[in-house]
Amino acid sequence: MKKIFTALLSASFLLSPIVASEASAADHRRPPVVVHKKVVVEKKVVRRHHWSRGYRMSAAERGRYGEVRDYRRYRLAPPPRGYHWVRADNDYLLVGVATGVITSIIAANR
Repeated sequence: MKKIFTALLSASFLLSPIVASEASAADHRRPPVVVHKKVVVEKKVVRRHHWSRGYRMSAAERGRYGEVRDYRRYRLAPPPRGYHWVRADNDYLLVGVATGVITSIIAANR
């Protein structure tokens, strides 16, 4: 029984490279597959937002623009309690924390 098993095992090892080479040769005979892809390029138009006093910023807008914690560096007055400075489009806005209403705007030099 051991001799038959050993003979079958050795035959499988010897025949496996032959079968694999025939399979790879069959792959080379197939014509190449051509895939046509349509590429669409959309231009993104960036529009500058003109801020105004009394405008209510949504939560998404407040999350998009960065809060200015070191207001002295930008020569801004300390914000009153319940307000914080937000930098948006190179402008500095004094925005209410709870309401999101813009109370003051300092435009940067352009």
